[in-house]
Amino acid sequence: MVTQWRMRRGQGTRARTAVAVCAAGAALLAGCGGGEEIPPTATGTLEQLASKAHCKPSIGTDAEELRQANCSTDDGRYVLATFATDRGQREWINEANDYGGSYLVGRKWVAVGEPQVVAALRGRLGGTVETASPHHSSGSGADGGKEAGHSGHRGS
Repeated sequence: MVTQWRMRRGQGTRARTAVAVCAAGAALLAGCGGGEEIPPTATGTLEQLASKAHCKPSIGTDAEELRQANCSTDDGRYVLATFATDRGQREWINEANDYGGSYLVGRKWVAVGEPQVVAALRGRLGGTVETASPHHSSGSGADGGKEAGHSGHRGS
């Protein structure tokens, strides 16, 4: 009886170990993004980034602190913007987040487009994907669409 119990106990330990190893392997694979290779985050001017993204940019804004262009590739349309400073980039993203969308973010640059376009661009430019949900109200409700006390917004 003791021998059978020890055998079953040993089998249970091996089974638990096998399950733990499989779970760790699955977690590792999931963390790798399913085998998708992401290049190092690109750097450069608006034109250099556009070239790496396979886009001929149509410049819309050409200022010292912000350069912005519309791009269109086989993956879809998107906006590519470069910034003079990290702070200017973060302020732009924070304001744009109010409208929702998917953003591919690199050092002093952002690409904005549909999620599938941003995912395709990430394969060429690297970077980090940020997603924002719009949180502007339609204006209905007792407070006229304003959320009193909602962080990040000032009442007018």
